[in-house]
Amino acid sequence: MSAADLPGWAACLVVALALAGAAFSLIGSIGLLRLRGFYERAHAPALGATAGMALIVAASILYFSVAEGRLVLRDLVIGLFLTVTTPITLLLLGRAAAFRDRSERNADAPPDP
Repeated sequence: MSAADLPGWAACLVVALALAGAAFSLIGSIGLLRLRGFYERAHAPALGATAGMALIVAASILYFSVAEGRLVLRDLVIGLFLTVTTPITLLLLGRAAAFRDRSERNADAPPDP
């Protein structure tokens, strides 16, 4: 089954999920540009990327499940890896920036735990 043979309801749902995922990712990217400090900038893309990825993975699972006529869950592995690595990367970047700011005695540094 090709994309042209996909039922109308499935094609509309796949498009809606993919566009919603792209919108979340775009909003996160805009937040990266508009926010001023590092700690603010790190938060928006992480949330946008995670939410956008989840919707795009859902669209992919739906598309391939309908196209192949069986439940296809292989895309969940991609979603799992991205869901785990994005917040961990954000946490490590935030801790490194906080350590740097505290070492340089920056006034905007977060307080010690």
